[in-house]
Amino acid sequence: MDELLERKVPHSAPAEQAVIGSMLIDPRCIPEVMEKLRPDEFYVKLNRDIYETIYAMFSYSQTIDPVTVLGQMKVRGVYAEGTEDYIAEVMRLTPTAANVLEYAAIVRDRCLIRRLGEAADEINKMVYAGAGEADAMLEAAERRIYQLRQGRTVGGLVPISSVVQNVFDDLNAASASGSRIPGLPTGLPDLDRMTLGLNKTEFVLVAARPGMGKTSIALNIALHAALNEHKTVAIFSLEMSREQLALRLLSRAALIPNQALLTGQLTDGQWRDISAAAQALSQCDIRIDDNPSLTVSDMNAQCRRVPDLGLVVIDYLQLMQSAGSGHSWSNESRTQAVSDISRMLKIMAKELNVPVLCLSQLSRANESRQDKRPLLSDLRESGAIEQDADVVIALYRDGYYNKECENPNLAEAIVLKNRKGSTGTVELLWLPEYTSFNSVERNHDDEY
Repeated sequence: MDELLERKVPHSAPAEQAVIGSMLIDPRCIPEVMEKLRPDEFYVKLNRDIYETIYAMFSYSQTIDPVTVLGQMKVRGVYAEGTEDYIAEVMRLTPTAANVLEYAAIVRDRCLIRRLGEAADEINKMVYAGAGEADAMLEAAERRIYQLRQGRTVGGLVPISSVVQNVFDDLNAASASGSRIPGLPTGLPDLDRMTLGLNKTEFVLVAARPGMGKTSIALNIALHAALNEHKTVAIFSLEMSREQLALRLLSRAALIPNQALLTGQLTDGQWRDISAAAQALSQCDIRIDDNPSLTVSDMNAQCRRVPDLGLVVIDYLQLMQSAGSGHSWSNESRTQAVSDISRMLKIMAKELNVPVLCLSQLSRANESRQDKRPLLSDLRESGAIEQDADVVIALYRDGYYNKECENPNLAEAIVLKNRKGSTGTVELLWLPEYTSFNSVERNHDDEY
């Protein structure tokens, strides 16, 4: 007990003071410091208040010097008697602003050690309280450590000022990029214009009846993200093998019909195309797991270990298991399991801070209607999927039901739900020989 009482919270008051002093002595260093430190990484409250004030002033392009900072602290209600003397002393004690990044590194290092200690205490309490099974405890511990590694805090109330600053930073980044699509492009421009791409923390559901092209459009998007946007993509396939997926990706990238690849009957030109496509694919960072017994926890644990992850693709939701469950289900228990899985997928998207694209089966309800275009109510087994998903896209091809229709290769991506904006229908071109989709405005001979 005495040892616990004597234990000091890791922090460096001199380093915190030196960071603040450097920013006031030479405001030119502020952008570099802001890239390294957040206000909540300061331990001493007064230092945190001063830094947070400077942080906000810089975000709104206000002039920063000791006088303006003191004035702004009064406006924010964090000025206290003695603050002016404290700032003057901090500036006097700071040797030079040239070493500000070294001071910032010390502050961040002490903060990480503090949070590691807090995480260890929480894990200890959980273990000795016997709260749950060992697997659940391990999952909670991994999640806590992962959040630390990503530099994000877990839970807790956050002041609106910090949130507004984050939003302001995102707006600046979006403005600087010059792109009208804030999220990850899918490679289907018409669809991107409606959904604004695949955004971080989004749970995106692509739903259709079997054979409509769910896997095909998912692989389209994954290939575009890896090949054109240079993102790391994790694909979890509970239905098809790695080799089957790779064959489809090669067919799309080389624009060679699947049938020719399966039989190996290729012309010399096709061999050259397939070799170039294979080389390009090999340089992409696409990772595939075809274990049919994966749970969301398994996927989450694997994704946490992937550096710079940009997109997760899951094929498909109804084949997934709940943690610790088998394959025998009653209708009621299966509906509850799918509800739990969809909720966990949304949590996974938020935790990993990447879009999670999941495929889902539709029920047969649409086939009993005259107009067979899918509705949200057709999502199979659970209305919770509809609730948890940020974007729901249903695929429909009239040629699937009517071989004599005018254009059997015309497909529709029906955006049934879109938390960011509008819903509606986007026409796509189905390319059956490549099991692939293109925008209608593009010709499939165009460079991918």
